[in-house]
Amino acid sequence: MLLGVIADDFTGASDIANTLAKGLPGQGGMRTAQYLGVPDEPSSEQIEAGVISLKSRSIPANEAVAVSLKALAWLQAQGCRQFVFKYCSTFDSTPAGNIGPVAEALAQALGVKGVVACPAFPTVGRTVYQGHLFVHDRLLSESGLQHHPLNPMTDPDIRRWLRRQTTGEVGQVAWPQVHAGASVLRAALDAAVARDETLVIVDALSDDDLEIIGRACRDAPLITGGSGIALALPANFRDQGLMSPTPSAFSGIDGPEAILAGSCSGATRQQIEWHATSHPVLNVDVEDVLDGTVTPDTLATFIQAREGQAPLVYSSAPPEQVARLQEKHGRERLAAALDALFAQTARTLVASGTKRLVVAGGETSGAVVSALGLGALEIGPEIDPGVPVLVCDGKHPLGLALKSGNFGAPDFFTKALAKLGGSA
Repeated sequence: MLLGVIADDFTGASDIANTLAKGLPGQGGMRTAQYLGVPDEPSSEQIEAGVISLKSRSIPANEAVAVSLKALAWLQAQGCRQFVFKYCSTFDSTPAGNIGPVAEALAQALGVKGVVACPAFPTVGRTVYQGHLFVHDRLLSESGLQHHPLNPMTDPDIRRWLRRQTTGEVGQVAWPQVHAGASVLRAALDAAVARDETLVIVDALSDDDLEIIGRACRDAPLITGGSGIALALPANFRDQGLMSPTPSAFSGIDGPEAILAGSCSGATRQQIEWHATSHPVLNVDVEDVLDGTVTPDTLATFIQAREGQAPLVYSSAPPEQVARLQEKHGRERLAAALDALFAQTARTLVASGTKRLVVAGGETSGAVVSALGLGALEIGPEIDPGVPVLVCDGKHPLGLALKSGNFGAPDFFTKALAKLGGSA
């Protein structure tokens, strides 16, 4: 294994695995596998990039650090030459959150300074300029993410955010130095090391900027950021003659299908609305879940009775409604109840023969794949930017699409089921 990735949630892991499997246009990517949690056994010798999916974004910081260091140790044992800490391109983290502590702990474990921190993903509208994170033409704090139910993003200044979370110095490299090329950026990062800055926010406005960052980090032991930060990393290894030919194309998995959506993001709500115009959907009322009126069997029965019709069950609501429910029942209680509902529903469906499963929402995806207890997942073709097909091989093959709440076009759900089945 050449490259090891530690991702703080399951959809984010799929996102960066997709980036690594694709590589730069016309150059091909790496043989990539996604692992659900830290594996107990060594990886296949054919795997060039291993992505460990953790569910560490919203847990206590000390626990996130511990499991991330465990992941680092496993990846080191596989022979990785470079490591990436992948977090969300909207930097989901409270002031007491996990991105800074985990990044700092990994840097200390590897004995490095001047570590790039760049959550930019221009393909989906996330850019960093003067150390501030934008979502399309809005500052992060004005983009709707300030209403995130678990990690409300109220400050777009990533330098200031990281300084609240870390003990070391946090630096910044502005866009003109990035735009000047990899050698100029490398010199700026070396200067950050001389200033004893552990983490360095690096601006990026386009994929070209991300490619420059990747080239400048060719020999960096550790990089942190969104999935876009990995754009040029396969090319670095290819240029050194370390990579094998790309794997064969995905041929598809046929069989019963299901869509589970637990995200309250604007994009997911729009996708649900679009899907409901021509497919059966079931809205899950949170109050009914809490009093036991709606159970996993309720959801599974609805889906199984509508096989072949792309059935969708969801729990999603506007920010103001979510806030009212959280105030009434408690944020943690609500999240735990919905995670358990969708996790058990997925387990019931897969046990009874579901072959194609689409899940929306990072926390929901994490709960689902944890409940299914899957091993390594092969990375297939891209569905929409940042969301690949995932394949679990074995006696009972399963095709998965795990979508971060804000990702995907309005027709994502039907498109994902078609891709899982092998259609273009």
